[in-house]
Amino acid sequence: MQGLWERVYLSQNIEAHGADGLNTQAGPSLVVDTPDRKIPYQPWAMELRKEMATRFISPLAACLVPGVPRYVIAPGPHQILQRPGQVVHLLEYSHSHRVIPTTPQPHLPDNVRLYLGDSRGRWEGNTLVVDVTNVNGLTWIDNAGNFFSDRLHVMERFTMVDADTIHYEARIDDPQVYTRPWTMVSALTRNTELGFELFEQACHEGNQSVEESLTLGMKVYRGVAPPAR
Repeated sequence: MQGLWERVYLSQNIEAHGADGLNTQAGPSLVVDTPDRKIPYQPWAMELRKEMATRFISPLAACLVPGVPRYVIAPGPHQILQRPGQVVHLLEYSHSHRVIPTTPQPHLPDNVRLYLGDSRGRWEGNTLVVDVTNVNGLTWIDNAGNFFSDRLHVMERFTMVDADTIHYEARIDDPQVYTRPWTMVSALTRNTELGFELFEQACHEGNQSVEESLTLGMKVYRGVAPPAR
């Protein structure tokens, strides 16, 4: 699994979508286990999802670290390093890095909430299984505004299907936002370019996306909570 990798599809929208004529490529749905291959939102969450991308500034536009599962499906170069007791996953975007312990240890206390959550890994043959909890709910799954709350729980599976391909599967559960757990899949392909290395991708330098979006009346994304019942 160690090496340099790249995403196959752009993470504009994990549901099926067409091209927009600008910078969005058409792509298939990455959701695999719902009848319509769409995210099973609760009714209130579906209504919010329809206007999420027009009401709020994308967390990635603000140079925030992409959370899980977007960390894995983010376009661009990835690097995975392995050593006894841990796997380190580097992403070129915004100096992002993720350390996954692979020795038994408890999760962080529930009151500790992080952009990338708290990952605990274990090996099942050639599959790295990662249990992710303790997210802060301040990131999206894609640019389309597909979202979750701070109650998200993700079970990831990274499997080497051949020498140059990692199959990625994420089982996603958030009872505050979805009607049921659901699964998405994707792939990382090995970058074999000689001498290739991750750059210092300094997203904040010269970034005016937030200021420009604020002038249009958009708001900074602060997470969601279901309406009071």
